[in-house]
Amino acid sequence: MIFNKTEIRVRYGETDQMGVVYHANYAVYFEVGRTEWLRQFGLSYSRMEAEGIMLPVISLNINYKNSARYDDVLKVKTTLKKMPTASIEFEYELVNQKGDLLATGQTTLAFINLERNRPTRCPKYLLDKLQKKSL
Repeated sequence: MIFNKTEIRVRYGETDQMGVVYHANYAVYFEVGRTEWLRQFGLSYSRMEAEGIMLPVISLNINYKNSARYDDVLKVKTTLKKMPTASIEFEYELVNQKGDLLATGQTTLAFINLERNRPTRCPKYLLDKLQKKSL
């Protein structure tokens, strides 16, 4: 499926006193990957919200393998799991600069119509871009 790779450098404020990344920051790294995944299609959360679509996370799963540390350069690979419907699913792999696998994860986000505050189908403009990319 369609994927994106993004680099992130671990900042001091993301670590504990021993220089190890706090576990909740992995979810933030996945969000950075997801945001950059959208950007490769010329899209952003702010544009989607301006067009009346919100994408809240409805499911998050993280499997920790090794610790990320202060000043590591991380690569997050974000992969679309399947073509979106009323939700969109991503898988993640997070590795450090040595190639050590640090974490894997999955998220599911729902497409929500802001005006009605109800689930809706994936916008046609996103589906069109995804179908063009997969050809």
